[in-house]
Amino acid sequence: MDQVKKILGIVWLILALVVAYYGLTVFGIPKVMSDKQEDHVFGWIILTVLMPIIVGGLGIFGWYSFKGEYSDRNM
Repeated sequence: MDQVKKILGIVWLILALVVAYYGLTVFGIPKVMSDKQEDHVFGWIILTVLMPIIVGGLGIFGWYSFKGEYSDRNM
């Protein structure tokens, strides 16, 4: 079970990178550069509020899982 947790840790880290890339290239920067006021607000909320929370949470969870912090020996 510890090996599965380590593999899933890698999956969560990759998922954090994918979400960061997708969030920046699709939702963040194009919305901030748009001419509409609604897009500016949405883009800045995505970039400054949601992206750090989502990517940080996935990254920290994946890192701890990869390092074995959730293993049965540590509990």
